[in-house]
Amino acid sequence: MYLNKAILIGNLTRDPELRSLPSGVKVCSFSLATNRVWKDKNGVRQESADYHNVVVFGRQAETVAQYMKKGSSILVEGRMQTRSWDDKTSGEKKYRTEIVADRTQFGSKGGGAGSSAGASGAVSKSSAEEVDSIEYPEEDINPEDIPF
Repeated sequence: MYLNKAILIGNLTRDPELRSLPSGVKVCSFSLATNRVWKDKNGVRQESADYHNVVVFGRQAETVAQYMKKGSSILVEGRMQTRSWDDKTSGEKKYRTEIVADRTQFGSKGGGAGSSAGASGAVSKSSAEEVDSIEYPEEDINPEDIPF
């Protein structure tokens, strides 16, 4: 059995580009930055960034182009694909490896720099100050009170 699956969580490095294929299908492409942090053998914290090319098709492409912008956080699930073509100017063969997304999920809309705006395209001042959180009950839960 073979598996080609990629799952990335990162930030867009540029605004998404929306185009249409001759068939009319929408295609959105963007670049995604991910990072990793580790300590080297001397205990010094190290960090490196990787950049990934992502392509999304169909209605999902339109949604990504509409709501995402440079700096927005996104989860991408899909497969890796390498395509090749002959460069018209130099005649040499070019290659590009990219993630073809099957599923995308937008990251938090928090007030951090570069975060995406709400679904309406703007966040009101009052909603930007509110923080989504779960409020847990103060008292202990009695298992006999659970209806199932």
